[in-house]
Amino acid sequence: MSKPRSLELPPRTRSYQLLTARGGFAVLDTAPAGEVRGTVLLLPGYTGSKEDFLALLGPLSDAGYRAVAVDGRGQHETPGPRQRSAYSRRALALDAVAQAVALGDGPVHLLGHSFGGLVARSAAWLAPEAFRSLTLLSSGPGRVARPQRVRVRMLRGALAVLPKERVWLATRWLDSRGEAPGFTDPPEIVLFLRRRWMRTRVIQLSSAGRLLRRERDGTAQLARLTVPLHIAYGDGEMVWSVAELAAAARTTGAHHTVVVGAGHSPNVSHPQELADRLTAFWERCG
Repeated sequence: MSKPRSLELPPRTRSYQLLTARGGFAVLDTAPAGEVRGTVLLLPGYTGSKEDFLALLGPLSDAGYRAVAVDGRGQHETPGPRQRSAYSRRALALDAVAQAVALGDGPVHLLGHSFGGLVARSAAWLAPEAFRSLTLLSSGPGRVARPQRVRVRMLRGALAVLPKERVWLATRWLDSRGEAPGFTDPPEIVLFLRRRWMRTRVIQLSSAGRLLRRERDGTAQLARLTVPLHIAYGDGEMVWSVAELAAAARTTGAHHTVVVGAGHSPNVSHPQELADRLTAFWERCG
């Protein structure tokens, strides 16, 4: 999960429901400043939302890109059905394709953070013509590290038997163990995180967690993609193995970015540096 440090919308940002052939999706849509250089669609990770990209939208906009962050189906402000089949990897990938088409800018750059990377990979495989490039941000082609698999299994188990509010309190306590001594989130961030958690459907959390735990190595499929590929992560990444991410970049011939000093969410901790790296890659894609 990414945790935004501020909820302030960047300049030129609109919040609305993007209407697609597969329904409406809540988005934050930031218009480019100056000359238009392209459009990027941003998919958030597990337990996350479009707000995970708030710090990144401004730098991308300043660089001339229309940046659109989306809540997936059943996630935060996007409604979703209760059927488990609606949250299959293919269904989520088809949503991303529909979102790209609905933006009306032709092929777009696609970026998936963490679990969003799994969805983005499938979308680029199903409809490569919809995308100018694919960036996997803190997202590997293989399984997540064992501690994360255990945590997801515990979360799914808790959601199956406990009230959502109690699971929220437990996850907050676990997250606080990794914070610096004496650190507390600002009240508005705590309220946002709780609201996001309570609005996200349990079936979405359970289904996405299941996909994360069961993911198998997709390096070979990545190598066969016809769109330019970028693998980016922080040197402190802990959800996927840094060594395995580097190996995947070598094997696939992907453009490779390591953000020094960043953890699982360079989009929050190092937005300007990440934006510079992203736009440099996109300029190479033409």
